[in-house]
Amino acid sequence: MLEAVVFEIIAFILVYIVYYYFILKRKYKAFKKGKNKKIYEQMEVSYLVSRFKIDRKKINLNLLRIIGIINAFIISFTGTFLYYIPVERIMWKFLIGFVIIFLLIYALYEILGKVLVKKGWKK
Repeated sequence: MLEAVVFEIIAFILVYIVYYYFILKRKYKAFKKGKNKKIYEQMEVSYLVSRFKIDRKKINLNLLRIIGIINAFIISFTGTFLYYIPVERIMWKFLIGFVIIFLLIYALYEILGKVLVKKGWKK
């Protein structure tokens, strides 16, 4: 059990570092230059704006960091879970992985959207 937790933490850190350097760093530069359209083109932000009616003017770098942490958690948790389940057929692992990914995406972004609405980010 401890091995799985350590593996999850290491996987989370590695995924977040890769996500930061390949995706978030470009978004940060665009945000600082005033080109906010690139931020709104990000799928997660557009989902939050359309689903929860979040005010686009309140979107900042902290929200992008939180989205990065959520995405890193989803990827690392799914990978760790699939690594440790004792299923020999790879098709079952793919099926289980897709189900876990979709459940985590829905649950975590619903929670984030409700927290943002409670904080007063709604239009």
